[in-house]
Amino acid sequence: MRLAALLIVGMAIATPASAQDTGLYDTSIARDAKDGVIKLYGAGGPHTAFQKVADEWQKQTGETVEIIAGPEKTWSERAQADADIIWGTSEQSMTAFLETYKTFSSDQVDPIYIRPAIIAVKTGNPKQISGFEDLLEDGIKIVVTEGAGVSNTSGTGVWEDIAGRLGKLEDIRAFRENIVAFEPGSGASFKTFKEMDADAWITWPNWPATNPDVLEAVELSRDRQIWRDVNVALAPDADPQAKAFLDYLITEEAQAIMKTEGWIR
Repeated sequence: MRLAALLIVGMAIATPASAQDTGLYDTSIARDAKDGVIKLYGAGGPHTAFQKVADEWQKQTGETVEIIAGPEKTWSERAQADADIIWGTSEQSMTAFLETYKTFSSDQVDPIYIRPAIIAVKTGNPKQISGFEDLLEDGIKIVVTEGAGVSNTSGTGVWEDIAGRLGKLEDIRAFRENIVAFEPGSGASFKTFKEMDADAWITWPNWPATNPDVLEAVELSRDRQIWRDVNVALAPDADPQAKAFLDYLITEEAQAIMKTEGWIR
């Protein structure tokens, strides 16, 4: 009986964590997506390129597109009410989103672009970092983005994947010793990179592309590269024009725009 009681208590404690219940799902929110505005919600990163594509679409069609990005808690209630499209900055990010945005389902998810992780360094690259091995040197200060089980971010696990890519435990140990901050999102990582005067940040190409006065990109060698996609899901009750915008988002014209920030197909 004692064992059974402990199991019941353990299940009660473990269930929210295992389900990654962020507390954002709200059954009281009334949904009405058909408001004549195409609304896309997701984490920061792809939003700057998406906005450029949306600007062109609006010029050509006169349709209104609204891109809402940032930490999930800042837009979750709105998205549950009226999102036509949600985007995930990785597959694991989208899977987590689907736990909250019940209008969407896994079979609606479409990966549309991909990009490699890179090393972001200070503009001018004062430490002359040229690749992963340089990050293992004594005194190098590295920032990584890591959801830590509480934040939905594309960076979760990326630094470990890169460091462990060759199956060398010593690489992970040496890299970890140089990490000065684990941040819950890319925006927070960028802020910390500047505040701590860090030497390197494991991130994505769009950040140096949109902040060239602060960041410069250093590519990882092919044997260290980790790629993650950006994916989208269209709501079944979306505004009719939302599907047309998604179609435009992968046209050759849109691909050229997306490529300026490191997104390729």
